[in-house]
Amino acid sequence: MLSHRLENLEKQYQDIEERLADPEVIRAQDVYQKLMKEHAELAPLVQAFRRYKHLEKELADSQSLLREESDEALKAMAREEVQSLKEQMGQVEEDLKVLLLPKDPNDDKNVLLEIRAGTGGEEAALFAADLYRMYTRLAERRGWKLEVMSHSATGLGGLKELIALISGNRVYSQLKFESGTHRVQRVPETESQGRIHTSAVTVAVLPEAEDVDVQITPEELRIDVYRSSGPGGQSVNTTDSAVRITHLPTGLVVTCQDEKSQHKNKAKALKVLQARLLDLKQQEQQRQIAQERKTQVGSGDRSERIRTYNFPQGRITDHRIGLTLYRLESVLDGDLDELISALTTHYRAQALQG
Repeated sequence: MLSHRLENLEKQYQDIEERLADPEVIRAQDVYQKLMKEHAELAPLVQAFRRYKHLEKELADSQSLLREESDEALKAMAREEVQSLKEQMGQVEEDLKVLLLPKDPNDDKNVLLEIRAGTGGEEAALFAADLYRMYTRLAERRGWKLEVMSHSATGLGGLKELIALISGNRVYSQLKFESGTHRVQRVPETESQGRIHTSAVTVAVLPEAEDVDVQITPEELRIDVYRSSGPGGQSVNTTDSAVRITHLPTGLVVTCQDEKSQHKNKAKALKVLQARLLDLKQQEQQRQIAQERKTQVGSGDRSERIRTYNFPQGRITDHRIGLTLYRLESVLDGDLDELISALTTHYRAQALQG
């Protein structure tokens, strides 16, 4: 047990509680809100530590009774109590280990969700649209807000590419395991022979960048404007409202044409560019810290096939954890709770071992 560290965190928690009661702190809302956040983050850890200390005292009392008691019936009850308390302490100790794991600094952030059709032609584009609907339904279930930043549709209702901003409570912590290649196996509607077709869609989940995360100067940008176009290349408006931003130092290019306003398209494109630059920055940091997070989630490698959606069998398999569920329809309707929970548990266990 890291009792010394836990005692220091409990003292820090108590100090924050005292400061929150200070009228001057309450008047300074920015300071107050910051302290409230720290208080909320420490609360589960401190409560678990206090529970552990309470159990520890009860165990000492029961062991003392066991040594001093001569009545066999009472001794038997004390032995049962000692065993129960040890088991409870073991569980709380495991909880504390999890709570002491380093927090992912991005967990509280909103995300930029990028979905792109990969191999498989129109069938891949149609499945990209299915995945977009899946994440839209998940956002509805969680009470998150989803705003499309940019999209490129096909004539048959598919998506070549879509970028959306998802805002809400701890969105990144729930979606960060979705990055990777999603494979679909099904019989396309256009397939007359009834043969199963395999295609792929890539998903990237990027934490939304804040101004403090990524600094961009105007000199680093080349901004071009042009007329928006729809499926097939036809012009959909008569003004130069579409925006293409090139980040000169990295060569990253972002385009946005969903809005009729050039100003709105520019703002959306800048938000996407910031998120991509933050992702590059974090990947570089992760390469430099070799011992930290060797999994796909940590490296940001989106080339790995992470999941297969098999329509003929109604089956979805996550290859990273070997989990197979036979309720494909409900998952595609946004019920990802079991998958998200299993992935979180898996990577948490890996972190504890590492």
